[in-house]
Amino acid sequence: MYITLSAEERPMPAVLGGDERARKSLTTRLPQGKYLYREGDVVERIYQVMTGVVRLTRMLENGRRQVIAFGYPGDIIGFPANGCHHADCDALVDTTLRAYRRAALDHGDGDPELHTALLQAALGEISAMQDHVMMLGLKSAAEKVASFLDVLTRRYGEDLGAYRQIELPMSRSDIADFLGLTTETVSRAVTALRKAGVISLDGAQMIIVLKPDTLAELSQGED
Repeated sequence: MYITLSAEERPMPAVLGGDERARKSLTTRLPQGKYLYREGDVVERIYQVMTGVVRLTRMLENGRRQVIAFGYPGDIIGFPANGCHHADCDALVDTTLRAYRRAALDHGDGDPELHTALLQAALGEISAMQDHVMMLGLKSAAEKVASFLDVLTRRYGEDLGAYRQIELPMSRSDIADFLGLTTETVSRAVTALRKAGVISLDGAQMIIVLKPDTLAELSQGED
């Protein structure tokens, strides 16, 4: 969910498969724009994204929105904080999720393997959150945007001949609220990458990475 490092540094979580485990789960379909849960709701189930993309957000005391994470296929969301959800969760596109009872995290619910997998996913989320905080504090605006596009296209993009492309389900304002920037700053950074020939755009949301090595270098602040 926290797309701040390269795909090689943080592999995408494996889907919790298995026929027996699937029978213990519930498939949930979430249409675009619909909420799966709200901040403060009691956690009853933990979810793994199977298809689509979800967005986790919180409203700050000053009324501003913070995008906490984006959940892509393989990601596990909904871990409790004092028994409740700590963010709102809505679907950016039509999404399907596999739901597991919270008991599978609390005490295994008769499936030690699933219990272990969920604990590992929770620990991974904590580590990724720490990486995200460091990135927000240390990287420049241009580096943040380059990092975002670099990791997203590496992990979830599609090959396009010699290039790689991805259609972003999130808006520029979503990216800004995730990276701690303004929408205008994100747009300027994307435009700068396009003018430099690092990426091209096919419409507003389709990103084509023309120079992946250069994008990776820019994400690290290398000249």
